[in-house]
Amino acid sequence: MAWRSSGSSNAELVENLRKNGVFSNQRAYDAMKAVDRGDFASRDPYEDAPQRIGYNATISAPHMHAAALEYLQNHLVAGANALDVGSGSGYLTVCMAIMVGQTGTVVGIEHMSELVELSTKNIKKHHSEMIENGNVVMIDGDGRQGYAEKAPYNAIHVGAAAAGVPKALTDQLADGGRMMIPVEQEDGNQVFMQIDKINGKIHEKIVEHVIYVPLTSRDKQWSHHH
Repeated sequence: MAWRSSGSSNAELVENLRKNGVFSNQRAYDAMKAVDRGDFASRDPYEDAPQRIGYNATISAPHMHAAALEYLQNHLVAGANALDVGSGSGYLTVCMAIMVGQTGTVVGIEHMSELVELSTKNIKKHHSEMIENGNVVMIDGDGRQGYAEKAPYNAIHVGAAAAGVPKALTDQLADGGRMMIPVEQEDGNQVFMQIDKINGKIHEKIVEHVIYVPLTSRDKQWSHHH
């Protein structure tokens, strides 16, 4: 289903994702329509497939981004505080920022300083006001530790698979907040998990089986790159 959503333009890609039932939410659809994937992926940006962005990193397939925004839609509301772990080329960070609006903040965290630079450059192509106004803050750091200075977060998106859910991230989730994270299970399979914090308690739910690149340390990622 989802893989057949490729288009020849950003608008066509997003329209095809909607036709194929990946979205039901208008705000998530509008956000993806307002952010040109071509600013964030140098080759085949409108293919519904992951693409390499350099530094042994990838930008996820559009249907996974659509799904993440869909699951987080009620938490990415005006004025919300959000965290995008493994922000890569910056694409989803900007989509999230459109959904939280000018009174909200999205922190993108990435452990490759080269990607922090690349994503900042990408965002400045058409959304530089987000960086100037502080709606988007790009941080060079270990996403598994989250970013305590701006916590708590109403919405957290993790863009790479973790072995288990990092405790720092559940700690930084606001009460009533939701995190979407791909988790590698003991059998090596990956699942996309929805984690809700309700009255201080963590509720985990598997929403689908997925394949993501693993969340690694910078050194490990860098050694693969060379």
